[in-house]
Amino acid sequence: MLTDLEIAQQADIKPIKEIAKKLNINEDDLEFYGKYKAKVDPNCIKAKEDGKVILVTAISPTPAGEGKSTTTIGLSDALNKLNYQTIVALREPSFGPVMGVKGGAAGGGYAQVIPMEDINLHFTGDLHAITTANNAIASMIDNHIHQGNKLGIDPTRIIWHRCLDMNDRALRSVIVGLGGSSNGVPREDHFDITVASEVMAVLCLSTSLEDFKKRIARMIVAYTYDKKPVTVDDLNATGAVALIMKDALKPNLVQTLEHNPALIHGGPFANIAHGCNSVIATKLAMKLADYVVTEAGFGADLGAEKFLDIKCRQTGIKPSCVVIVATIRALKMHGGVLKEDLKNENVEALMAGIVNLEKHIENIKKYNLPYVVAINKFYTDTKNEVEALENWAKKNGHTVSLSEVFTDGGNGGLDLAKNVINQIEKNDGSKTFKCIYDENDSIKDKITTIAKEIYGAGAVEFSSLAKTQMKQFKKNGWDNLPICMAKTQYSLSDNPKLLGRPEGFTLTIRELKPSIGAGFIVALTGDIMTMPGLPKEPAAEKMDIIDGKIVGLF
Repeated sequence: MLTDLEIAQQADIKPIKEIAKKLNINEDDLEFYGKYKAKVDPNCIKAKEDGKVILVTAISPTPAGEGKSTTTIGLSDALNKLNYQTIVALREPSFGPVMGVKGGAAGGGYAQVIPMEDINLHFTGDLHAITTANNAIASMIDNHIHQGNKLGIDPTRIIWHRCLDMNDRALRSVIVGLGGSSNGVPREDHFDITVASEVMAVLCLSTSLEDFKKRIARMIVAYTYDKKPVTVDDLNATGAVALIMKDALKPNLVQTLEHNPALIHGGPFANIAHGCNSVIATKLAMKLADYVVTEAGFGADLGAEKFLDIKCRQTGIKPSCVVIVATIRALKMHGGVLKEDLKNENVEALMAGIVNLEKHIENIKKYNLPYVVAINKFYTDTKNEVEALENWAKKNGHTVSLSEVFTDGGNGGLDLAKNVINQIEKNDGSKTFKCIYDENDSIKDKITTIAKEIYGAGAVEFSSLAKTQMKQFKKNGWDNLPICMAKTQYSLSDNPKLLGRPEGFTLTIRELKPSIGAGFIVALTGDIMTMPGLPKEPAAEKMDIIDGKIVGLF
């Protein structure tokens, strides 16, 4: 089979204005970035009833891959084949993982969004705008201190980090301001990857430019010597950030391989941020289509929990159905099989690893939502393994579809699409949905609820720093905000080595961070990093452009 890149490069691609025409979007509402991608004016929303939202999530990811984005795109194509006007709404890929090991976020095989190369390499520059806006704030903080520090900012209590859309472990902890008094005040600083920045979170949770400015204004950047919070508005930086971000706030329109519309906008990680595409893009899609298929990052314990407890809570969006993606390969890894042995049939390991899928199903049920399990089929899956999984599903009352969108595009997702529609018609989740906790619960109680109900923890341990921060946050009036957990994606626990379904473990909260602009409190667990590093053999080593043709990109 051809590589993802070869499939994308050989695809027939239509001018983006033709895709927009299918949605009744006028050319005046488009800003073209070449022939095949455009930004859309969110105010072009048509006065129609909102379409229904289908959320795609997955089991805990493994190096074997789950194909969540591939399934999301393929499901959208399948729904369009069934004559349901459908838009897929995705996150933008971060450049760091593209250069590292994870790969992009444009799908795979014959369920991709195109132009794949552009989407994975800079796209329309949104992440660069976020990086610039974030670092403009950092620059104004240091300049304010250098120019006399009228606000009384304590240099040891600056919580605003610089950022870069690259995996670069050397920037996790740095010293700035060296070289004498003319170069500023020396202090310790840190870099986060751009997709973990609060500017990214604010972009993705804002409903308009006006809402964006209000959120930016209240972001906390530091504390004074008497421990009072300092905001972006205190620095008089709100207007400049809005100016930098004015174009980045507009969703990006591209197409699938089957020429169906795709809105790609915003890209926060789900392990260190809230893991959902922008509210602006989701709501635009809901006005333009009958069905919106969107994804949340990593497993249902991370992206889906944050989609449901943060994004839905803040915006009123309520999903009608959830698709939980799994692979037989990944389930075998959760059952103890090494990656190099996954090609060998092992029904026993499959059934041992299925406990991970069971837990993610239980999690979705806690939100009173209907679901369909999508088994993303690999060529190595044997008849016995498929039958064992299907028999388990039938015995336990789970609706399962064998998805073959990777090899057959929309046609390979028709059974999945029909099952999703059937679930919505029987029990539309938008009428039954509920969040897992009350926002008026204490910070400690909200974290404990997530840890015990969603992760399966037996107890939660808070560091002395986290305990102090909870008291301070309550004093500042921030204790009624939802929680954004920063946790490893590889395990339901905070230990990435505990696969399957660990139970009764103790989850450790080491630190809390106020993301007041985004409207949530970040709780950091275990050894989670906000700036990833590159692997021993980064993907970037295999990339090149030869005679104008990109090679080595997936």
